[in-house]
Amino acid sequence: MATLREAKCGQTVKVVKVHGEGAVKRRIMDMGITKHVEIYIRKVAPLGDPIEVTVRGYELSLRKADAEMIEVQ
Repeated sequence: MATLREAKCGQTVKVVKVHGEGAVKRRIMDMGITKHVEIYIRKVAPLGDPIEVTVRGYELSLRKADAEMIEVQ
């Protein structure tokens, strides 16, 4: 299982599953990160937190903890 956190800068990945429960999962899904959507990794901060991505045509910054909940391929 690969997570969004492990993806490299410049890579495009596809969401397989969003893990987590309750409000955390709902917040991630409300940002447009749902099953089968493609995510382009734009930038990764020097210490790995946050990760800047493009999803559904807009830019988004994610914390490492949130990125670990997103399973990708």
